[in-house]
Amino acid sequence: MMLDNLPRGTIVIEDLEVGMMRYLQKEITDLDIEMFATVSTDRNPVHLDDEYAQDTIFEGRIAHGMLTAGLISAVIGEQLPGHGTVYLGQTLKFMAPVRPGDVVRAEVTVETIDHAKRRVTLATRCLVGDTVVLKGEAVVLAPSRKFD
Repeated sequence: MMLDNLPRGTIVIEDLEVGMMRYLQKEITDLDIEMFATVSTDRNPVHLDDEYAQDTIFEGRIAHGMLTAGLISAVIGEQLPGHGTVYLGQTLKFMAPVRPGDVVRAEVTVETIDHAKRRVTLATRCLVGDTVVLKGEAVVLAPSRKFD
């Protein structure tokens, strides 16, 4: 189940403004974690094995960090700037674990706009409740009314 604040599509660079923000919310399920393990081939038992994970610093199973980061990609690719966006780079800092059953809110906010190069810098973060679990910055090539 996903909840977000705007329809899918494109916001061209000419219509972007610093401070614009879009988000989605998604509950991370056991199935999500299992599917991500299959697709990525990352089958680390901290993600999949309750007994193993109990004895780690996390004291229980956690979602893959890149699964959480993937929600940022969804906001960028579907909402801000949306369809036609080319991802150029992303920094990630993992702040806290995401567990099965957690509802993650992925937020993307416009920080800077370089119209000449069509580059947009986006602040990216994910939260579970009030806890920031991931933060970073993305640089994208935004779609343009003039060129696309």
